[in-house]
Amino acid sequence: MYLFLTQLTTSDIITTSSIVPNMLHMFLNNGSSMSISQCITQLFFFGSSEAFECLLLTVMSYDRYLAICRPLHYESVMNPRLLLQLVITSWTLSISINVIITVNVSQLQFCRSAVINHFFCDFDPVLRVSCSNIFRTKLLSTILNFPVIMCPFLIVVISYASIVHTILRIQSISHRQKAFSTCGSHLTVVSIFYGTLISIYTSPIEGKSVALHKYLSLAYTVLTPLTNPVIYCLRNKEITEAFKKIL
Repeated sequence: MYLFLTQLTTSDIITTSSIVPNMLHMFLNNGSSMSISQCITQLFFFGSSEAFECLLLTVMSYDRYLAICRPLHYESVMNPRLLLQLVITSWTLSISINVIITVNVSQLQFCRSAVINHFFCDFDPVLRVSCSNIFRTKLLSTILNFPVIMCPFLIVVISYASIVHTILRIQSISHRQKAFSTCGSHLTVVSIFYGTLISIYTSPIEGKSVALHKYLSLAYTVLTPLTNPVIYCLRNKEITEAFKKIL
């Protein structure tokens, strides 16, 4: 659990560090400017951290599935070697996919005075200001989104369907409530995170509301990193006791 929390915190730090400082500067100065290389760099770091969080939340869902549905097999399956392999694979896959996407975006032609109607260099707003044919880049992004967004989402749904089925079979009401409270917070974060990502990155650019795109982007760039420490750390009894000792 603490290994997952460490990696989740690292992902949230990368996300907020690559977006929030420039976003605050933009709000305070009624806009800001950056070079194309800086914009693509921000797109890479943001995309890599978000892709990793998708995969990590999936691994955490599988971890909870084993703990609740297969408790006697948990220690033998979730051994330290497998945990390390899952984390390394998640980082490698997320970085590799975003290298492919950012290289394709860097090859596009952009207008000299391109203005992005967004608070950071997200994928769709960058494509909107491109003077090139974006069909190939958008198609490639949609294909690569399946192993990062759609497939993990299906795994999460299947895992939690099995978890709910197992919890409903528990006879003790107190044990059932404890199991639901353990998974409820994580399921809420997963629903918000995956719901906004799927609605943004797997739907066509045409016909999208720019304002709606901004609001949805706030959900997984600001809201999720804000709620993760509260849900996974402040509500954890061991972490709370350690924090009190430090104070």
